[in-house]
Amino acid sequence: MANVNSNSVNGLSIVSTLVDAAVAFARGRTKSGVLLLGAAALSSRLPGLGTATSILLRLYRRFR
Repeated sequence: MANVNSNSVNGLSIVSTLVDAAVAFARGRTKSGVLLLGAAALSSRLPGLGTATSILLRLYRRFR
């Protein structure tokens, strides 16, 4: 049962990262979009990578 829940959470994390990538491309942030797409692709091997990348990009934009 725990495996099903962790797979669902990881899948949701990947989808969320892909949505963030689409928004970045729509706003003209090509580098951020590419970075988020890469993070989403790697999230199947490293769970949480996409979420961490999204959070770090948001923090970077806020404090730069």
